[in-house]
Amino acid sequence: MIKIRDLSKWYGAVQVLKGCSTEVAKGEVVVVCGPSGSGKSTLIKCVNGLEPFEQGEIVVDGISVGDRRTDLPGLRARIGMVFQHFELFPHLTVIRNLTLAQSKVLGRSRQASLANGMRLLDRVGLREHAHKYPGQLSGGQQQRVAIARALAMDPIAMLFDETRR
Repeated sequence: MIKIRDLSKWYGAVQVLKGCSTEVAKGEVVVVCGPSGSGKSTLIKCVNGLEPFEQGEIVVDGISVGDRRTDLPGLRARIGMVFQHFELFPHLTVIRNLTLAQSKVLGRSRQASLANGMRLLDRVGLREHAHKYPGQLSGGQQQRVAIARALAMDPIAMLFDETRR
């Protein structure tokens, strides 16, 4: 599903990734652990095409992330990403956070997006919070909304940028 070969990334003169290689099979769960500043977030942002890289290769489901011809927005739409700070839209309700991309990116009807969003809120135990705003939820609840939002896009892979709190 994901192949990383000899990946290297620099920020100016600072090399943050050096020759990283791994393969992740469909259904496999991989955890990358390390201290703050060791490149974990940079690695998964490279996998999702959110960060360019200088050397190496990343292939996700047969698609080369580093190829200039790759439709990165199209690839990102197929990879679920849960950010450290969740990146929920604070001015939208929980259910609207879950339905917006389904409608805009996947072209789902409002009704289908709503049904899928409510099903996923059930799955993460937050159905009763559907009409609240992110600021009305605890950090853990916001994280579960972010997970449901990523799952709502029917991703081929999920990436989690976690911090220990």
